[in-house]
Amino acid sequence: MSRPLLGNVTPSAAQDCARRIAAAFAAYNAAFRAITRRAPERFDARDWKGSQHDMVERIELYDHFVERSVAELRGLLGERALERRLWREIRTEFADRVATLADAEFPKTYFSSVSRRLFGTIGVAPDIEFVATDLDPLANATSPLVTHTYPIHGSLRLLIEELLGDLHFRTPWRDLDGSIRQVANEVRVHLERLGALSAVTRIEVIRTVFYRMSRAYVVGRMVGPGLCIPLVLALRNAGGGLGIDAVMMSGADVSVVFSVSRSYFHADLDRVDEAVAFLRSLLPHKPVSELFTMLGRAKQGKTERYREIMRHLQGTEEQFVHAVGDKGLVMVCFTLPSLEVVFKVIRDRFAYPKNVRREEVLAKYHLVYTHDRAGRLVDAQEFRRLRLPRRLFAPQLLQELREETAGTVREDGEDLVFDHLYIERRLIPLNLYLRATSGETATQAVRDYGQCIRDLAHTNIFPGDLLPKNFGVTRHGRVIFYDYDELCRVTDCHFRDLPAPRSFEDEMSAEPWFYVGEADVFPETFINFMAFDETQRETLLRTHADIFTAEFWRQVQQRLSAGAVLEVLPYPVGPVRLASSA
Repeated sequence: MSRPLLGNVTPSAAQDCARRIAAAFAAYNAAFRAITRRAPERFDARDWKGSQHDMVERIELYDHFVERSVAELRGLLGERALERRLWREIRTEFADRVATLADAEFPKTYFSSVSRRLFGTIGVAPDIEFVATDLDPLANATSPLVTHTYPIHGSLRLLIEELLGDLHFRTPWRDLDGSIRQVANEVRVHLERLGALSAVTRIEVIRTVFYRMSRAYVVGRMVGPGLCIPLVLALRNAGGGLGIDAVMMSGADVSVVFSVSRSYFHADLDRVDEAVAFLRSLLPHKPVSELFTMLGRAKQGKTERYREIMRHLQGTEEQFVHAVGDKGLVMVCFTLPSLEVVFKVIRDRFAYPKNVRREEVLAKYHLVYTHDRAGRLVDAQEFRRLRLPRRLFAPQLLQELREETAGTVREDGEDLVFDHLYIERRLIPLNLYLRATSGETATQAVRDYGQCIRDLAHTNIFPGDLLPKNFGVTRHGRVIFYDYDELCRVTDCHFRDLPAPRSFEDEMSAEPWFYVGEADVFPETFINFMAFDETQRETLLRTHADIFTAEFWRQVQQRLSAGAVLEVLPYPVGPVRLASSA
């Protein structure tokens, strides 16, 4: 039975639009997977520059296709492009068309992106989009993920031999027997330590290998009655053959590998929802939104993040308050104490001494989004036209938003509408962390602060503002940078040695007595502004003295300019591995 006519719109027009949007998503998804499928070739060829290019190309793919769909529909529909009755019919037709697809929530999210961009939707429009709160991306993940299963019949070594033998790379193993022994020994020791050696009955491994830059990861779990223990193998191709770089079997280690402070994986999965369900068995405390994001489905991760927040807000009377830490000159930062995220809104005006423009801040956040975050830059999800209940904002915060962000935030009835904001994982500011801790815990944080600066340098990032208040500490004790308004590329800086004073007057002068260019940086002065106590200062200089020299930064510049890829790995095999292009 055909649907009734809607004014002068026929069902065939709605069907045509639904078909076009579905075809556009299919084309996007095919392009996404085509880029992803290059990863094994990049790994075998040791083409790390190509891996970097693929990472950026794949990230930018979604917006490219959405913009193309919007332009196509505007041209096709003309004056009817914003006719809501038509779009209600298109939505119905589209839902029928994608209902049986794998990961059916993905095309629905794509449809909503097209609809929202076309209409400039504020908040949600349930009649012409698929509301995120109604989309459960794991609802259809009922069938088990296709895995290789290896029953344990007594010989752990033979099991690992079979597992590694099932991996298909063009690159041969450098020492297969040695790799088998390494994995088998580490697994045995770990299970014995847990008292679970006899309890584990099988190992299950996702058939798809996960790639990130110069490393390949085999993701699995060790299973027994009431047991589920992670097993993640990191493989490297060092030029002389394949080798095992790390064997990870703790939730904390695997969580770091799948951290949102790192670049997205390239893994060609037929069912992403099933892979996320598998990963949740290894990382039960990791938000689903972050797992989708880490598999490269950033838009779906963002949709799920919105759904997590909206679900949390239902029925709560808890209020949004200022995020802990020093007041930012560029951003108003707020949070809900029971939510592990921070909301960041750019101020209308920046107080002295900030001299960046809003457009520059936006560009820096985009740079981080497309860059290798190396486990040291938190992923910031960008939201537009977000609607939140005004009653949930503490008076002091509400007043600051009215006074400082009127160009971005406005009141609409009982709500606040945020035309633009970022949402990040909440961290403990390093300066507050050091005040609340002491002894080895504080010492380790200071050491990792220095390592964070070093790691960022090796990925061509100079934080700009190195004050501890701009760094945060994760629940795993890692130090991460999160204030991006002065961030830039190392290769764009001019690192200089501090000139010696010519006289006593020069030495006592509050202002430089020498010329300072816009891109000039004097690393020797960094330590003067860090507000560490004497013990912390000594620790930092003992372990990372070279980062306070211009020579360190110039050497990094030279290596980066020569085409070297310096990858910072998410497991302890040394601070940096040089992955030269093949």
